[in-house]
Parts: sequence; C-alpha cells; structure tokens
Amino acid sequence: MSALERKKPAVDLKRSYVINIQVGLIGVLIFFITIFKLNLDFGSDFEIIDREQEVIEMEEVIQTEQETTPPPPPRPPQPEPVPDDEIIEDQFFDLDADMDLDAPMDMPPPPPPDEEDEEPEIFQVVEDMPEPVGGMQAIYENLTYPDAARRSGIEGRVIIQFIVDENGDVQNPQVVRGIGGGCDEAAIQAIESVEWTVGRQRGRPVRVQFQLPIMFRLQDS
Repeated sequence: MSALERKKPAVDLKRSYVINIQVGLIGVLIFFITIFKLNLDFGSDFEIIDREQEVIEMEEVIQTEQETTPPPPPRPPQPEPVPDDEIIEDQFFDLDADMDLDAPMDMPPPPPPDEEDEEPEIFQVVEDMPEPVGGMQAIYENLTYPDAARRSGIEGRVIIQFIVDENGDVQNPQVVRGIGGGCDEAAIQAIESVEWTVGRQRGRPVRVQFQLPIMFRLQDS
C-alpha cells in the first residue's frame, strides 16, 4: 500500500467530523428557533400596558406662628359669711322737740391765734438800715463813763445787740461782749436815749436787728 492510499482514510474522517459538527449546530439552531416561535405564538394574547406614572405634587407648607393664649385670671376669693351675732338696736330720733330759733347756737370756740404768725419778721439787712438821729456822735454825747470803771482803769469795746421796731424804738437790748465796771449798762442806756430812724424794706417799715460797738477809752490826764 502506498503512502497516498494511507492518507486518504484520515482525510475522510476529518471531513466527516467537520460535517457532523456543522449538522449538529444546524440542528441545535433549528431547535431553538422552533421553541422560540412556539413561545411567541402562545404568548400572542399578552399585552404590555404602559401606564403613566402618577405625578405627586408637593405643596409648600407655610409654618404659622401659634398664638399663646394667656392663662385665665385667678378667681376672686369667695367672701366668707360673717355670723351676725350682734343685733343693732333701732335708734329713735325725736324730731318733734321744741327748737328755739332765737337762742344762740352752741359753737365751738375759735382756735387760738398763732403767735408766730402775728409776730412780724425780723430782718438782719434791709434796703434802708436804721440809724441814730444825729449819728454816733449823739450816742457818745449821751454816754456816761462810770466812775467805778474810771477808777479801775477799765476801758475797751462793748458790743450791744438790739432791735429797732417799725416805730424806731429800741427793743430787747443785750450785751454780746462786755467789759464790766458798769460800762455795759452805760452803753445800753446811751443807745436807748437817742432817737432812731425806721428801717425799711421795699418802702415798708420793718423790724431790724443788728449789733453796735460802743468804745470806752480813758483820756490821758
């Protein structure tokens, strides 16, 4: 047997193998096509309904402020009953009493007058101050040097405080500073012995209080 004859059966086997594979693939394909067609025929009554999706609209919620109502006012306390233990007796007024219209009526006495209001005001400084008539010279002309003070060699300044009233009279003279020996009394006497002009405030005579110094000086012999 030649080599050519030995190769021929192998080629036939190979060719038949390829043909068998192709035939098998064709058969499988035909099988699947048949099954697919059968499925389409059986399911011809099936309808696909495309439903529109419902659209849900969201509304914007507006937040409102809640009003807080105030609490109700407290109830007033209930009045407690008071036992009526006391019985008010009826009072009888005799309106038929005889009244004497001509008789004086009993009236309460008026209040006593206020002395402080009646006392006029005392000024320290006014527009027109009181002055001794004739000046200080008139006071010194009426001033007497006491003999006791002269013998004792007492000299100095005596200060007298007094009030000149609305009539120009000297009232309530007092010694603010004295030197003794009778000089204090002599100074008061000299001030009272002269006339004084009236002090005036806005043209009206008023009471004025002030102080006046009186000098006592011994002359050289």
